[in-house]
Amino acid sequence: MKNTKLKPLLSWIDSSENSGFSLNNLPYGIAEIKPGKTIGVTRIGNQVVNLDELAQLQAFNGLHPELLHVFSQPILNYFIELGGEVHHELRLRLQQVFGAGNTNKQQIEAIKKSALVPFSAVKMKMPLKVTDYTDFYSSIEHATNVGRMFRDPENALLPNWRHLPVGYHGRASSIVVSGTPIHRPKGQTKPPDSNFPVFGPSKMLDFELEMAFVVGKNTSLGESVPVEKAQEYIFGLMLFNDLSARDIQSWEYVPLGPFLAKNFGSVIAPWIVTLEALEPFRVGGPVQEPEVLPYLKSKENRNYDVALEVALRPEKGTENVICRSNYKYMYWNMDQQLAHHTVNGCNITVGDLYASGTISGKEAGSFGSMLELTWRGAHPIKLNDGSERKFLNDNDTVVMRGVCRKDGIEISFGECETKILAAL
Repeated sequence: MKNTKLKPLLSWIDSSENSGFSLNNLPYGIAEIKPGKTIGVTRIGNQVVNLDELAQLQAFNGLHPELLHVFSQPILNYFIELGGEVHHELRLRLQQVFGAGNTNKQQIEAIKKSALVPFSAVKMKMPLKVTDYTDFYSSIEHATNVGRMFRDPENALLPNWRHLPVGYHGRASSIVVSGTPIHRPKGQTKPPDSNFPVFGPSKMLDFELEMAFVVGKNTSLGESVPVEKAQEYIFGLMLFNDLSARDIQSWEYVPLGPFLAKNFGSVIAPWIVTLEALEPFRVGGPVQEPEVLPYLKSKENRNYDVALEVALRPEKGTENVICRSNYKYMYWNMDQQLAHHTVNGCNITVGDLYASGTISGKEAGSFGSMLELTWRGAHPIKLNDGSERKFLNDNDTVVMRGVCRKDGIEISFGECETKILAAL
């Protein structure tokens, strides 16, 4: 990959330096701008841009004709399906229209009047219809930590782990947007001092810090996506909180893996950041040993440098940052994940969501779950209100954030916020 230097793109909208939402970003989302009016949007600074209204102002003249209609839809799937060339052309047009060099005062005044809404005045909605969902297990640090806790400390990784991106098919229906509260799940657990399971609310509710990529291109049944072309099938990335009930999980996961412990709720941030915006932030990943099979050999710099953090806010307290990690730590990158997922001929659909798996680094403060941060409850986290946490309490709120930084510019993924409510 050539060395891509990030240049700041200035706008006539105030998007002050390091806001995370400059013209270098231009993420996509769905917003309710007024009751009953839900449309496709992007964000510049603290202003949400109504893309449907922008189309009606003829700002997209000369581009793909469907751009006149797709942003009036309540999901982004139709826009995403238009393809990479259309996405690129629209990005360039938005940078032109909102750039500081735009001298068309009539256009600017019309946009200010009808196409801009303060971010604080809108409600962000589910940005896409998730057509299918797969969760991976691709952080070697996380997999090793879990293996040490639950299996053999001397042989933490199962024999297949370094040879393929391990994953499972999850539940798309329970993926919700940031701000949606999640009730504590109920299920079977087996107390260590009992020979029989009991039923009730989970006592070991956890978050998992993840990133997810959105599929941007369909394939047919029997078709595979080569690893070297995987990025042609990926639209963008978003923050993902894969909530997990560890006590339910430990009882049910053998022999077929996650089920009730995972399907009760996963939460995504409202913004999808495109791969084009993330291009300057590509970095190399960990060395993969032993050498992977040919169909999984990807080019260098297929990981992304995204600084991540998780904050925990108790019901009547202030935020506590309990984890700082980075997406670049992933052992298996998303090109490899998609190539492996489709190598058997599994077809994919625009709107499919693929989560990375928990993102953990080498240091304790970079572990991406309560399970690891507290080492299964053995070392509780002390909060600034004096309380302690082994796992999540009712009315705790988890806030995940992600940002890329380079050359003084930031690309923000926004926030992924989840409040835990008591079991129903």
